[in-house]
This record gives sequence, structure tokens and C-alpha cells, in this order.
Amino acid sequence: MRLSLRKQRLIIPYVFLFPATALFLVFLVYPLLKGLQISFFNWSVMPTKPSVFIGFANYIQAFKDPIVGIAMKNTLVYTLITVPGQMIIAMIAAVMINSLGRGKAFFRTLYYIPVITSWVIVSLLFRYLFQSPEGVINYFLVNVFHIFSEPVPWLQQVSTAMIPIIGLGIWKGIGWSLIIYLAALSTIPHELVEAAAIDGANVWHRFWKVTLPLIGPTVVFTLVMLLIGGFNVFISVYLITNGGPMQRTAVMLSYMYHQSFDFIDFGYGAALSFLLAAIIVTASFLQLKFLRRPQELA
Repeated sequence: MRLSLRKQRLIIPYVFLFPATALFLVFLVYPLLKGLQISFFNWSVMPTKPSVFIGFANYIQAFKDPIVGIAMKNTLVYTLITVPGQMIIAMIAAVMINSLGRGKAFFRTLYYIPVITSWVIVSLLFRYLFQSPEGVINYFLVNVFHIFSEPVPWLQQVSTAMIPIIGLGIWKGIGWSLIIYLAALSTIPHELVEAAAIDGANVWHRFWKVTLPLIGPTVVFTLVMLLIGGFNVFISVYLITNGGPMQRTAVMLSYMYHQSFDFIDFGYGAALSFLLAAIIVTASFLQLKFLRRPQELA
């Protein structure tokens, strides 16, 4: 109270910023820097055994590890399939729902339910659905539709083990993209769409020439966020296949988890995490640089 009004106005914002900044530094920045430090050590969790500094040895090992190549390939395949799958299906559903006169709230809720369901629950559910030979999917394919003569070992062979994981990723992420697209579609002036229709543009041309350019920034935002989520896939892989068979369905995070907590090699696990972070940051930067268009002045 003894401070002047001018000094109070300078100090008060920092007083409100301090709690959030302190939490950010303690729970985000410090663990990040600590993980970076651990990646340069043969880290020991035993207090009586010192950790040995080994420089870039963990990073060099990652480039030589054949399982890292498999895990990176699986992560890329998962991302390259699930991201377009979510975006395309969500866009189609959003355009259809946006054109409805009634029932928009019902369909928004229906599509968003998978987003708020637990990853653990739906992962175990998909594992049950694709079990062999008694899984529900095999029951319909063999006994109902007679597409196959015998059950498919979905989770036991490399060629099919990623199918339930990718299917789960697409199914669970559609609702999030759909809500974002619906919000963007609601900002498009109806006059522009009506003018295009009067000029003779069909539904496809109105979407391609009017709707999509106007929601372009939203599409880029969705693409970046889904890309980050795709590279961070973990729970579904861990619970459905656990990286098997023979680590052939491992992704970067699942392999990092196994190295850190199964083999207690925290230095190597930390190095893998920072390599993945570098890939995500680079990919996100390139997307924003080449896909984001400057806003046109009216």
C-alpha cells in the first residue's frame, strides 16, 4: 500500500504470473533439462552407484539400433495413415453436420464421445475385438460373412498387428477434428456460399473454391496438432500388442518406455525421447512455414 500507483501497476502483473510461472518451471522446464542431462550419461538409479558421463554415446547407439529404425517406421506409418484419415473423415462429417437444420448438437456429441473415453479402456476393447480366434472381428468375418475360412491372427503376425492400432487412432481422433472444423465452418459468411451457388458452382466447387480456402488456417492447425499426436502414440501400442511380435510393432515411445523401465537404461531412453522431440519440432516448423498462408487484407 505504500507503493505508488505506478509501481503497483508494474508489480501486480508479475504477482499474478508468478504461481503459473513457478509451476511451469518446476514441472516442465526442470524435467526437460534434467532429461537432457540424463541423455548424456549412463544413468544410475542406485544412489550408491555414480552415473557415468558418456557424451553422445546414447545418441550414436540410437542411430545404430535396428529396432529404432523399425519403431520410427511404424511411428511414421501410423502418423501418415491416421492423420489424413482423421482429417478427411472429420471434414466430410463436419460439412454434412453443418448443413443440417436440426440435430447438430446430437451429432456433435455422438462424434465427440470417443475423444473423451479413456485410452486404456478403448485399447483393451480393441484388443478384445481383434483377438484370435475368439475375437468379435473374427467371429463376423468367419462365421457371419464367411469372408475367411479360419480366424485371422491379427495380433500375432506383423502384417496385421498394426491394423487395430491404426483403426483405433482414426476412430478416437475424428471427434476432436470435427469440433474444430465445425467451429471454423460456422464463421464462413453464408453470402459467399450463396453467391457461388448463384454463379453455377456445384457442391464440390463451392467446398473446394470457397469453404476450404476460408478455413485453411484451421486445417493447418489441425494438421500440426494431429501430427504431434501421431508421433506420440503409445498407450494403444503398449496395451494392444506391447510392441510384439518381436518388437515389430514397436513405436518410438513404446521402445523408449521398454528401454527406460524394463531395461533400466534411462540414459538411452532419454536420448530416444529427445530424438523424437527434434523430429516433431522440425516437422511442425516445416508445416507452419510452407502450409500457412499470409492473411489477405480486405
